[in-house]
Amino acid sequence: MSDIHEGQTHTALGDVAARTLANATKTAPMLSTITPRWLVHLLQWKPLEAGIYRVNKVKNETGLLVDCSSLDEKELPQTFVDYEEWGREYRLNAVNTVLDVHTRISDLYSSPHNQIHEQLRLTIETIKERQESELINNAEYGLLNNVASGFRVQPRTGAPTPDDMDELISKIWKEPGFFLAHPLAIAAFGRECTRRGVPPATVSLFGSQFLTWRGIPIVPCDKLKVVNGKSNILLLRTGESRQGVVGLYQPNLTGELSMGLSVRFMGINHKAIASYLISLYCSLAVLTDDALGVLENVEVGKYHEYK
Repeated sequence: MSDIHEGQTHTALGDVAARTLANATKTAPMLSTITPRWLVHLLQWKPLEAGIYRVNKVKNETGLLVDCSSLDEKELPQTFVDYEEWGREYRLNAVNTVLDVHTRISDLYSSPHNQIHEQLRLTIETIKERQESELINNAEYGLLNNVASGFRVQPRTGAPTPDDMDELISKIWKEPGFFLAHPLAIAAFGRECTRRGVPPATVSLFGSQFLTWRGIPIVPCDKLKVVNGKSNILLLRTGESRQGVVGLYQPNLTGELSMGLSVRFMGINHKAIASYLISLYCSLAVLTDDALGVLENVEVGKYHEYK
């Protein structure tokens, strides 16, 4: 397209011609699927020696006998703590992929952004997104599939109300850490609070603002899926010392780049393509039943008219 209209003449250098001598400032490649992954940040992570984590428990926890001291000389109760003979073992799960980069591409087109670095960065981000999804949805160790039957709450009216959230807190009352919910479920809860005139307070974590309920942060996560207009809201206690939920990873990997993540160069084939093996080893353990609860099947599409 011409810089000037028909019948006009140049009196100075135009934009299109000038841009032929200008350098464009180029960003690194963006990926819309990248999220903050708050769950990974908020979990306490436990390094394993050999990829196995066994949770041992008190077999006779309700049968331990103690007595309050009194002035008489009555005989004191005798007791002992028994253990389950074989606790549940958690094994690390691997999220893997092989990244291929043609050496001609990395040699010729790596300024201002290194092609290998950017290819690895975006692939690693995708692997970490999958990691968070597995922590929630994995059939073996995922949070949703490890909630004990007595710690599942159903909403009273479909939408997540303050009453429902309070009932969930009553289940996970020992040092609850945070709620985890899809952004649409958080919005649905916010509408129910607005309807009742009890807007949730906010708190700043990691430089971001979060809604709270009863002082407990409500953390957004898009890995808690919305299916047919319904989703789930989790509440968990974290940390091994609190008998909560802990993340598991393998330290000291060959080619370790970050916690549980390794990148290894696999060589260059006869087509001049360089290959990199990217592996992330992780799992998750719920140490006691009362460390994890869920508000199930909450409707996220309920709206109200305000007059």
